[in-house]
Amino acid sequence: QEFVTVLVRDPRTQKEDSWHSYIDYEIFIHTNSMCFTRKTSCVRRRFREFVWLRQRLQSNAVLIQLPELPSKTPFFNMNNPHHVDHRRQGLQEFLEKILQDTLLLSDSRLHLFLQTQLSPEDMEACVSGQTKYSVADAIHKFASLNRRFPIEDEERKKGKNDADSDSESSSSGLRPSDDSISCGCKASPASEES
Repeated sequence: QEFVTVLVRDPRTQKEDSWHSYIDYEIFIHTNSMCFTRKTSCVRRRFREFVWLRQRLQSNAVLIQLPELPSKTPFFNMNNPHHVDHRRQGLQEFLEKILQDTLLLSDSRLHLFLQTQLSPEDMEACVSGQTKYSVADAIHKFASLNRRFPIEDEERKKGKNDADSDSESSSSGLRPSDDSISCGCKASPASEES
């Protein structure tokens, strides 16, 4: 039976400049679904990137009523743990609902959002074929730069194929976005395969 586990966790305040800060959230994915290039992944995303994702998914799937994101309230206080956790829960519920829809699972933007640290602009360029790398290359390259899952590393050594070695090339032109603050992702004991 296929499963996709998604966790939105570990909100962190990031400084944009001396006047502006924002909160980003760790998105952890563990799955056995054939839809996913990587079976485990971890990225950090901020609220406005979720807004971008929802808009892009809605424009590509006009007949589907997408779940709502938590409301962007002018009274949101990033120093209030209740506000931050309420938003985190809303983002997790949004992703859980999105990941249950097979049509939405076919959108490459969703996979780039969940499994790379590319910016929205770079995701758009990749999906529209304006980059030297494919969606799968981007996901493999990010995973190789951000190895945190020993189980997947071992699987990769056992079944290394040509596509993996191509994606390791330094000439791919792939760079993580400026938002790629070190992701403190660790596979939780519950996510380890037996």
